[in-house]
Amino acid sequence: MNRLWGGGPKGQDNGSRDSLDQESGIDANEHTRLLPNRVESATEYPSYPNYLSPDDPAVSPYNLWSVRIVRYLTILFTILTFAWWTILLVSAFVTPPGFHTRGSGFFSFSYTSLALSNLLFTLIFFAIPSKPVRILSIVMGALLLVDAVLLISVQKTRHEEGWVGMVSVLWALLMSFWTLGTDRLVEWGKTEEEERLTGRAETRRTLAEWIAVLLSTFIMVILALAVLLTTCTLILRALDAGLAPPGQLVWVDGDKYQMHVYCHGDSTDSKGRKLPTVLFEGGEMPVEDGLWQFANDAVNNGSIGRYCFVDRPGLAWSDTAPSPLSAGMAVEAVSEALARVGEEGPWVLASAGIGSIYSRIFSARHGGEIKGLLLIDPFHDDDLGGVGSAGRGFLLWIRGIISPLGLDRIPGALFNGRNKGDRVWGKSAYQTGKFLFTKLQENLVADTLSKRDLASSTAIQNPDVPLNLISSGQMIRSDSGWEDKQRDLSHLTHKLQHWDIVDKAPHRVWDTLEGRDVIERRLRQLVHNA
Repeated sequence: MNRLWGGGPKGQDNGSRDSLDQESGIDANEHTRLLPNRVESATEYPSYPNYLSPDDPAVSPYNLWSVRIVRYLTILFTILTFAWWTILLVSAFVTPPGFHTRGSGFFSFSYTSLALSNLLFTLIFFAIPSKPVRILSIVMGALLLVDAVLLISVQKTRHEEGWVGMVSVLWALLMSFWTLGTDRLVEWGKTEEEERLTGRAETRRTLAEWIAVLLSTFIMVILALAVLLTTCTLILRALDAGLAPPGQLVWVDGDKYQMHVYCHGDSTDSKGRKLPTVLFEGGEMPVEDGLWQFANDAVNNGSIGRYCFVDRPGLAWSDTAPSPLSAGMAVEAVSEALARVGEEGPWVLASAGIGSIYSRIFSARHGGEIKGLLLIDPFHDDDLGGVGSAGRGFLLWIRGIISPLGLDRIPGALFNGRNKGDRVWGKSAYQTGKFLFTKLQENLVADTLSKRDLASSTAIQNPDVPLNLISSGQMIRSDSGWEDKQRDLSHLTHKLQHWDIVDKAPHRVWDTLEGRDVIERRLRQLVHNA
């Protein structure tokens, strides 16, 4: 009772008190601390643990071997991811052996870029863990899991992305979980070291730490948003996979990729006479976007008996080919696809725009099988320089890199009513990564390999093949050199039958009624006079 209330002799009390003041030799007063200062405890209270200041550099999660090992492993994973990223970057221009993807390859590159960015930002902000970052990492991991399931479970996406795409998305998923676990481990290590060295876990942050937390959170928001958009685009691709091709898919080039071949009609007329088959070649867009409908009308009107078309590699339902891919290589693939479905000609070739480059090479290589040429506002040899310009190639590559985000495809599907056909072969096909990759391939070799293929084909072109030329009046009026180029092409063979200029027609001449009438009339003449 005396001890509780401070009673008893003064000397006895002083002799039995185990107080911090007695240890320090300081008489207690109203300013005496009830608890020692953690930082100054070493000098004021020698028996109290020797704590450090929270701002001391020695207070660090790097003191723990587990944290150091995780950091070294993160650096190793970053190096491996960068090596994979470099291979995929090169694959956009020259396909290494075994790395051919039948889609665009841009999805694989985007997933690898995501994993690399995630690892780099984890290393930059390694010692500054953040709860918002962990929450966003969980969201990103969940979305990547959905992507992996979609890519692997849907036969079309699995076929197009191949093992390269599957490895890329699974690696991005694994790295998202790794960075999440890393941040949590560092958080635990930081708390452990603060409690051991300063006496308690630190709750305050410096201004620099707050800036780092805000910056890392902002970056993770961007990455999570990118994954969300990629997931939406992948969902659209899964939906588009349900659109079956109207023709046959055949393996070409040693079974590396498939090409779509479609034929319709009867190759004999009412008198039993065999007519040549019209082989259509699309221009900047697939044949399905306009010329297909025209061809069906021509068959129904009796202007032609039978027609075929083969989607060039990367267009519509055809897979992309390994890079590089010149016009001559594409024509070889078209020829092989036709042979595999049993189509041997004879042919009347009808092509538009840049498709005329491919038709001219096809004509030269098939000699006696060609019974006529119909060129619709064709490209000239000199136009390959513009097709292969460096600026155009760079823009195509940039558009391809961001194509997995679906910045134009997603709004088109949600607000503009774009359907599967629009995205596969129609007005929105140019937005797909596969289309952009094909145009990039075309650009890379247009002024070199393709120009050489065209020059050699021009030299061996059969001069006795009947030729009809149809030009756009709008193009002639808007481009001073277009008429001269068309006139030069009219001398492609010695048998020019007609050169029509459709006054009000655009480059896609068949988009006007007058243009369709002229094309059908000239095509009828070539087919029935063969």
